[in-house]
Amino acid sequence: MYISIIGSAGSGKTTLFQALSGIKNANSATANTIATIDVPDERLERLAKIFNPRKTVYGRIEMSDTATIEEGDVKNETISPKAIQKMRTSDAFILVLRHFDNGFPVDPVAEFNTIFAEFILSDMAQIEIRLERINKQGGKKDNPLVQQEKAMLEKCLAHLNEEKPLSTLQTLNGEGKMLRGFQFLSQKPMMVAVNCDEITVAETETILSGFKTRLPDNIPVIAACAKLEAELALMAPEERAVFMAEYGLTETIRDRIVQLAYQTLGLISFFTVGEDECRAWPIKRGMTAQESAGTIHTDFYNKFIRAETVGYDDFIKYGHFSECKKAGVWRLEGKEYIVRNGDIISIRAGN
Repeated sequence: MYISIIGSAGSGKTTLFQALSGIKNANSATANTIATIDVPDERLERLAKIFNPRKTVYGRIEMSDTATIEEGDVKNETISPKAIQKMRTSDAFILVLRHFDNGFPVDPVAEFNTIFAEFILSDMAQIEIRLERINKQGGKKDNPLVQQEKAMLEKCLAHLNEEKPLSTLQTLNGEGKMLRGFQFLSQKPMMVAVNCDEITVAETETILSGFKTRLPDNIPVIAACAKLEAELALMAPEERAVFMAEYGLTETIRDRIVQLAYQTLGLISFFTVGEDECRAWPIKRGMTAQESAGTIHTDFYNKFIRAETVGYDDFIKYGHFSECKKAGVWRLEGKEYIVRNGDIISIRAGN
């Protein structure tokens, strides 16, 4: 899972990256540097205490300080083509909006609309180029698959022409799979982080209520002081707890972003356990046992036989695999089983 942090120059996106990554003295040189963040999980920690493994591996999120909105030649804010290309490889975005005075007018919603419009224009240009190539293919353009692609792209273009992102386009009969290779920006999930002054931290609910009524319903919004959070990220745990209490913070921006990312991307975790390793595996909600096995190793997908599984709560209730089997909560599942959040799974695969 790879998330790009984007925002206008001076929005504090690099400061937010420092708060999330713990990288000291983050600056413009950190752009495109990828930070790996462990996903806290109390369930995994409890399993590790039971199995006492040699290694405990949390689910992980990769984040980078990716794209700055720069002033263009025509005095409009734009994202450079190079940055857009890098953003296309992201699974989601965190858009940082400035809500503090740095000598320039504060208008976070206008900044959001500028970037949102840029995504739509970029996707429109990409579709128009592809349609032009299809029309130049001669006899090949009569191929049913090519015709299906053309119809889908024309549908997308019409949607974008209405200034609507592709994330709101309802596709039918699995047509959406045809779009994956395009990596459209307006189709990717987005989270908004409103970057506030320290003095406005206590007013975050008021700030958020104002934003939520002016942004699309499918985009979650949180508020934080990136400068304060970056300082907290570099403190020792004991010192951090004191400062958080002083500012009335119950959790760090890092924990909040991780939780929000899981919700926004529709992720859950399953576990593999044993004396060698206890590990959390992030997957998309709705993935089958075979697809989930493939996240561990491609051989497990190709040679999948079955999954032996028990829910986390059942395992904690009965305390041992043998007791789970006696209670009838240990199950054998086939390829099409939909993995549940917290499943403890052992994959059986052929040689």
